[in-house]
Amino acid sequence: MSLRQMEYFLTVVDEASFTRAAELLHVSQPALSHQIKALERSVGGALLERMPRGVRLTPMGRAFRPHAELAVRSAAQARRAARAAAGAEGGELHIAAVHSVAVGVLADVFARWRAAHPRVLLHLHEYATSEALEEQVERGTADLAVGPAPADWPGTVVPVGQEDIVLVVPFDDRFAGRTTVTLPELADRPWVRCAMEPVVHGERFLDWACGRAGFTPRTAVFTEHTSTAVRMAAAGVGVCAAPAHLVRDAVGDGCVVLTPDPPWKRTLTVFSRLPPTGAAEAFVTLLHSAWPYPRVPSTASLRAYGDCPEDGTAAA
Repeated sequence: MSLRQMEYFLTVVDEASFTRAAELLHVSQPALSHQIKALERSVGGALLERMPRGVRLTPMGRAFRPHAELAVRSAAQARRAARAAAGAEGGELHIAAVHSVAVGVLADVFARWRAAHPRVLLHLHEYATSEALEEQVERGTADLAVGPAPADWPGTVVPVGQEDIVLVVPFDDRFAGRTTVTLPELADRPWVRCAMEPVVHGERFLDWACGRAGFTPRTAVFTEHTSTAVRMAAAGVGVCAAPAHLVRDAVGDGCVVLTPDPPWKRTLTVFSRLPPTGAAEAFVTLLHSAWPYPRVPSTASLRAYGDCPEDGTAAA
């Protein structure tokens, strides 16, 4: 069994055709078929079922596929790490992030990185949820991830800072003259919710937080992206909870920002499957030094803002 055979297998699966896979791989169809048959002999059974129109996975093929994907991605990571290990000059770096962090934080960090390391190509992978982010890093899609602290992560986790979660309302809101608001004061208000809202104790964060405050939030609009939810709130559709840095980038000064009382905070980290080296290590160092928001010590107890203790604050 070879890495090339696994790459051939995955291409056939993705294309559902030996003919199209051979064209993409720039090999003859007989040569491709020979490599797939050799792979099937090495694993002891058929991985693909040849159909009149295309191919499909056998049960053995379905079991084999995720491991082949991880092997191919890990090999790609190994090549990137080897090329970028000498002083972070050369090669490429794949960074995964949740959307709010990518929009609100990483643009400035990436600009600094490009000025310091112009020969290192950066790839940004954005994900809607923390769970999706962790899953993709586990699969080897990215070298590093930037987002909320993962639970029980077996690899390296480095805290880089905290972000404040604020509430967004329009300028004509009845709370517009204030800077803080308690959650019970918002019991009668509609909310703009987002698919990226974290899950806490089996519930979406706002359901959990409002439930503790004695009411069930009334959802007016459910959006896919946090930046969209912020714009909806600024227009008066409903109240929205979002990271403070994203509010600034989404609408500038076009809304009123209220701080929850007690405050909501979320610890953000950079994490990876293996200890960062070369370009990855340099990026972690830059991210930590350039982080524009309050930091937490590396020994901090890491919590998403939904996991705040009774006073509503993340551990410092």
